[in-house]
Amino acid sequence: MDGFSFWGGLVWLFGLTVPLLYLQRQLHREIQLTFFLITRHPTVTMGIFALLFLPGVLVHEVSHLLMAWILRVPTGRLSLLPRFLPNGKVQLGAVETAPADIFRDALIGAAPLITGGALVAYLGASRLGLLPLFEAIRSHNNDLFWSLLKHLPELPDFWLWFYLTFTISTTMFPSEADRRTWLPVLGIGASLGMLAWLSGAGGWLSGTFAPLLAQVIQVGISISAISLVLHLALWFPFRLLRAVFQGKARITG
Repeated sequence: MDGFSFWGGLVWLFGLTVPLLYLQRQLHREIQLTFFLITRHPTVTMGIFALLFLPGVLVHEVSHLLMAWILRVPTGRLSLLPRFLPNGKVQLGAVETAPADIFRDALIGAAPLITGGALVAYLGASRLGLLPLFEAIRSHNNDLFWSLLKHLPELPDFWLWFYLTFTISTTMFPSEADRRTWLPVLGIGASLGMLAWLSGAGGWLSGTFAPLLAQVIQVGISISAISLVLHLALWFPFRLLRAVFQGKARITG
């Protein structure tokens, strides 16, 4: 991958991930509001919300656990029960791990993104058949795009794979606690790279790591694109449902 396509890939990755993170929050809000308008009970709403996302939460927490085992970091209790936090947020799951060095902590924190991303890429490509859809978009073939989109629900067990892929994609991003050691690790990596470049090893670094990094970026683009499509497909129906139930609530006072 040449320099232009490399930086172009970074732009694409950033341009897909930022809207995905924003849409994820908006969709979670719409789902919670819809369930609250139906149940009129915050605890019941959070229970339903947690149950809906249970497959993704399970993958998220088990990824932390497995990475800690691989890195020989002691672990404690695994919880999949929702819990209200003092800051008003809701914790859908948690796993206890012993303190370790920043590198192992960073890998443990990134484990859900690695595992979840791999599952989203596999399910989106092999079970949901989304790659031909993206190729039709890239080639500006509108007729092929609409034809493929129309026949997607006819794939075997489409709605099951859609549900699993969505719940994994929307819960795979590490929490703030998971990311606490990322900045120091990135700073150390950038410093080492700068020292290697100044010492004359820049060409070797580019030839060795640039192709691998380019592949990682391409995979990240595919994962973000699949996740964004799934979130967009669910955002409008839940927003419509929320508006309907909210309208009924106003009518009934």
